[in-house]
Amino acid sequence: MPSRFQIKTYTDNSFYHLFNRGVEKRPIFLDEKDYAVLLSYLKTYLSPKDEPFLRTQATNSSVSWRERDQALRLLRMNNFHGTIKLLSYCLMPNHFHMAVWQQHGTGIDEFMNSLWTRYTMYFNKKYRRVGTLFQSVYKAVTVISEEQLIHLTRYIHQNPIAHRKLHTLASKGEALRSYIWTSYPEYLGLRRTSWVDSTIVLSRWTINKEYEYEKFVLETDAMDSAKLIAPLMI
Repeated sequence: MPSRFQIKTYTDNSFYHLFNRGVEKRPIFLDEKDYAVLLSYLKTYLSPKDEPFLRTQATNSSVSWRERDQALRLLRMNNFHGTIKLLSYCLMPNHFHMAVWQQHGTGIDEFMNSLWTRYTMYFNKKYRRVGTLFQSVYKAVTVISEEQLIHLTRYIHQNPIAHRKLHTLASKGEALRSYIWTSYPEYLGLRRTSWVDSTIVLSRWTINKEYEYEKFVLETDAMDSAKLIAPLMI
């Protein structure tokens, strides 16, 4: 029987929690380059596509054939700038989480299929394997309130320490800050990434937004937060 999150109903202008894990819980990222490649794909899909420049580049005989070929490939590639907003993400060795907004009802499906099909092809070629990378079709569930969305980003950003026995706020904060395969640095103002939109969540606070968000992530009662986002989990 299909998971309740595999049968998806999408609506326009809505927020979603997207997640999946490797087949048999195996790793989907084996080294730092794998993480970096996935992030490069996200950048390509979510950044504006300068089509006039790419068309000029593709037909410019004064540039190398590699540059022309690259321009042609970028022109053909799907682009989701304006139709998908990535609010937060966390890439873990054998799974991932994303919080996204979509403009129209088919945006997420097109985005996820394109992103992860491309990554699976890269992964299989690199590691000389065949077959599916994930245990099933990605999961998606609608976020129904602003409060739920804010707590969802907290859950996503806490993934790197979810199963680690860290007993102090200082140790938790240091562990989260040091994990780079997540959008947490964007929320703390430690890193600027144009294709990650932290403004929607950070607008909850009016002053010292980055400080208040970190305080929220580290000090919010875990049980209360878990109850609020329980409908978004498996």
